Amino acid sequence: MAMGKRRARQQALWVAAAEITRGPGHPFYRALNKALDKAGFDPFVERLCAPFYAEKLGRPSVPPAVYFRLLLIGYFEGIDSERGIAWRVADSLTLREFLGYRLTDTPPDHSTISRNRRLISVEAHREVFGWVLKVLAQGGLVRGKTLGVDATTLEANAALRSIVRRDSGESYQEYLLELAQASGIETPTREDLARLDKNRRGKGSNDDWQHPHDPDARITKMKDGRTHLAHKAEHAVDLDTGAVVAVTVQAADLGDTESLAQTVEEAKGQLADVLEDEAAARQMSQTVLAELVADKGCHSNAVLTEYDEQGIRTYVSEPNRGRRRWRNQAKARKAVYGNRRRIRGERGKALLRRRGERVERTFAHCYDTGGMRRSHLRGHDNIYKRTLVHVAGFNLGLLLRQKLGFGSPRGLQGRLGRVLALLLALRGHLRASHRLLQHLADGIAQLITLSACRSTAHQPLWVAA
Repeated sequence: MAMGKRRARQQALWVAAAEITRGPGHPFYRALNKALDKAGFDPFVERLCAPFYAEKLGRPSVPPAVYFRLLLIGYFEGIDSERGIAWRVADSLTLREFLGYRLTDTPPDHSTISRNRRLISVEAHREVFGWVLKVLAQGGLVRGKTLGVDATTLEANAALRSIVRRDSGESYQEYLLELAQASGIETPTREDLARLDKNRRGKGSNDDWQHPHDPDARITKMKDGRTHLAHKAEHAVDLDTGAVVAVTVQAADLGDTESLAQTVEEAKGQLADVLEDEAAARQMSQTVLAELVADKGCHSNAVLTEYDEQGIRTYVSEPNRGRRRWRNQAKARKAVYGNRRRIRGERGKALLRRRGERVERTFAHCYDTGGMRRSHLRGHDNIYKRTLVHVAGFNLGLLLRQKLGFGSPRGLQGRLGRVLALLLALRGHLRASHRLLQHLADGIAQLITLSACRSTAHQPLWVAA
C-alpha cells in the first residue's frame, strides 16, 4: 500500500447544505431544550429582560434565552470563564444546535456575554432561578419542609500580593518598608522584611486591608488550609429531594451564624414565590420550612432562640462547650436543650447524615465539576448572577435525571458504562450458573452410577427353582 501525503487543497466557494456532514447531536441537550420549551422558558425570559434592551437603537444583541443557555453550558460543561464558553460554543455543532444557531450564524463573543451579564439585573437572574424552582416543584422535586444549610468558599479573582491599606491605599510592601525603617533598619533587605513580617500578629486583618479591584473579596483560610482572597457561597437544600431552594453570595469573613439568617430569608422568599403557583403548591408539603438542619458552625444561643420563636425545629450539631450556665437565659436554655434532644434522636441523626450528603453534593457539582471553585468575576453582584444560573442548572439536572435517568451530558457516558458493567456481570453469572449446572449434572450421574453398582452387588448368586 502506497503512503498517502497530506496536500493543501483549495476550499470550494459554495457548499450545498445537504452535503455537510452532521452528527446525531447530544441527547442530553435535546432533552434539555425540549423541557425548557415545554415549560415556556423563552417567552418568560424575553418578557423578564425586555426592560434591559432598546427597541430600535444599537446593534443586534444576544437574545435573553440564548444568554441564559450560555451560562447553563458553563455549568454542564464545567467551563470556568465566559471566554471559555464562547470558544466551546464556536467549536461545537451540538452546542450551536442547543442555542438555536445555524452553521452560517456567528456565535456570540465573550465580550457580548459579559455585557449582557452586566446589563441584566441581579433580580432578573434571581427570577430565572425561581422559575426553574417552580418547574421542579411541579414535577414533585421540591417539598420545602426540611432544609439543610451549609457554606463553602470560592477563590476570588484577586491576588494577596496586590492588597492595599484601607486607610492610606499603600501596598503591603510599602507598609513593611515603613515598619522596618521605623524599627531602625534604614535600608532593609528582603530577608529583613520577611523576618519582620513573620511573627507579626494581625497582619492579614480584613479591617485593614482590601483588594483595590475587588473590595468584596476577603482574606480567609480555604478548605485545603491555604490563605486566599475569597467569597462565601451558602446553599439551602431541600433534604427530601436534593434541590437547592436558595443560594447567597456573602463576604468570606462572615461567620456561619451571621450568614445563616440571609440564606434562610432568601429560602423563605423563594418558597413563597413557588407557593403562588397552584400546580407547584399541590406537590409541596403543607408545612413549609418547618425544620432546619445545619452543622456546628451555625450553633449559637441567638440563632437557636430566633428560630425557636419562629416555630422552626432546629437540628444543629452542638460543639463541646463544657458545662453551660443559664442565669437569666430561660429562652436560650429552652432552645438549646430542645435542639440537643432532637439531634440525639434517631430522626436527628438521620437528618444530619443526609445534610452532609446532599448539601456537600451540591457544592461538588456546582463548584468543583461545574468550574466555579475559582471565580473569574469580581464583585458580589457579578458572582451572584452566574452562581444563580449555575445552581439553576444543577436543579434542571435533577429534573432531567428524573425523566431520563441522567442529569448531565457526561452522565450518559456513565450510564452506558453501567449498562456494559451489568452485561459483563450478567455474563459472568451465566457462566457460573452453567458451571454449577454442569457440576450438578455430573453429581447426579455419579449418584445414578453408584446406586446401580450397589443394586448389582446385592443380587443373590443362586436362585431356587
